[in-house]
Amino acid sequence: MQIMKPWILALTLAAFVAVGCGSDNKTSDTSTTTNGGSSTSSTGGGNAVALTGAGSTFVYPAMSKWTAAYQQANPGVTINYQPVGSGAGIGQLKAGTVDFAASDVAMSDKELSEMPGPVVQVPMISGCVTIAYNLPGIQSGLKLSGDVIADIYLGKITKWNDPRITGQNPGVNLPDTPISVAYRSDGSGTTYIFTDYLSTISPEWKAKPGKGKTIAWPVGSGQKGNAGVAGLVKQSVGGIGYIELAYAVQTKMTYAQVRNKSGKYVEATIDSTSAAANAAVDALKADIRTSIVDTSAPEGYPIAGFTYALVEKAPKDAAKGKAVVDFLNWVLGPGQDMAKELQYAPLPPSVVDLNKTALQAVGSK
Repeated sequence: MQIMKPWILALTLAAFVAVGCGSDNKTSDTSTTTNGGSSTSSTGGGNAVALTGAGSTFVYPAMSKWTAAYQQANPGVTINYQPVGSGAGIGQLKAGTVDFAASDVAMSDKELSEMPGPVVQVPMISGCVTIAYNLPGIQSGLKLSGDVIADIYLGKITKWNDPRITGQNPGVNLPDTPISVAYRSDGSGTTYIFTDYLSTISPEWKAKPGKGKTIAWPVGSGQKGNAGVAGLVKQSVGGIGYIELAYAVQTKMTYAQVRNKSGKYVEATIDSTSAAANAAVDALKADIRTSIVDTSAPEGYPIAGFTYALVEKAPKDAAKGKAVVDFLNWVLGPGQDMAKELQYAPLPPSVVDLNKTALQAVGSK
């Protein structure tokens, strides 16, 4: 935890400063909020509502900015979000200690059946997982294929000058440095996205460690949170770790281009993440839980996924349930473009429409 806290503090401060500097408007007694595609008025003099949420660290930079901006426009609402990891967030929703959770993997049928009541889950934003590394003198341009990444995490490739890495990086002077593997030690949706990708790419990975929010890692050292893994990689020459793009950019990490299904080495960006999401729209209409790793889009980045908001369909507190839905509809509106500044990719419009329809079920009889 000593590693995690400074990074989270820095990201929180950055998010709040960005919001403060980006708006010169003062909130009057009556403020305007976006509910889905339309505008509705809410008064600052209404009953105060305090919401609590927990879960994904993947989405935390965006969530910090969203909650700050939303509270500024809606003085009667306070939102306290704790980045404790997707698994812990689901656990808190199950225990009834939070009003909503955020997870980088949708809940399975089994998980849904174990909840006290029905849960509505909708993607809030799409993002990608970078393969960050620490190799002094190699600040950009490193290329890695999925099978190589899998074998690094299986412990089969142990040096940076292994022929399978140098063969993909002609002209790059890779050192005879041991590879120091870093992974998430907590229950994590980021881990799920990463291991979902490795299981898709590598039959050996699928058969052995497999995919999940937590797994038995064959090699390496663990830390809690994206920020913890980022700190571990930065401290270890020869380090490698999987880190959400916003954290990698905020902490000035160096990360590799990853070869996609089309054979192209693609950098992790908003556009390449959007390409992966857009290529899966038809499948998402059939099942909103569809994975978007190993995309078929030629320009798509292959380690991408969604962060889902999880809300009880029949919240015990109707006012809080309505407030959560209002906040999420705002996230699906102006919150999408706001998150782009933090390296998240907006959802395809058709997925936004699916989400708004799903949210209408919250609080319904």
